[in-house]
Amino acid sequence: MENNDILVRLRYALDIKNTDMVEIFKLGGIEVSKDEVLKILTKSKDSYDDEVDYDDITEDEDNIKCTNSMLESFLNGFITFKRGKQEPKPGQPDTPTPSRSKESVNNILLKKLKIALALTSEDMLDIFEKAGITVTKGELSAILRKEGHKNYKQCLDKYARNFLKGLAIVYR
Repeated sequence: MENNDILVRLRYALDIKNTDMVEIFKLGGIEVSKDEVLKILTKSKDSYDDEVDYDDITEDEDNIKCTNSMLESFLNGFITFKRGKQEPKPGQPDTPTPSRSKESVNNILLKKLKIALALTSEDMLDIFEKAGITVTKGELSAILRKEGHKNYKQCLDKYARNFLKGLAIVYR
């Protein structure tokens, strides 16, 4: 799943307005205009399935591809947007540093959404269940672990897509 698609689905699931998207990016440390947000949220031909007739899709040449660091900055801004600015403890940097590891974007997405929406593991399991997928507590725990931990498990697109689908069911 592409980062732009993740943003589109997240925006739909949580009913985030364009002006709020601009503010969330700003809180995450990235300055974008409302027009740029719309370009990020525009689907490209690459993101559609092969079954779709491409002649029906109008592609804007000015699409902005959302990078991993942009997505992570957005999610950090979303945490601040939902929970408020947290004063850094002594010895901590003022802003969260983007992860330099090769950790899956989907793992980061689930972790940051859990923090931003103040979800418990039970809440997350319920969201997965509403989307029609069964995830055990052990699997969820493995997905939420730090990369390098012996029980770490990479989150597949199937889980991330269904989690966003479940969020849409719960929050809409």
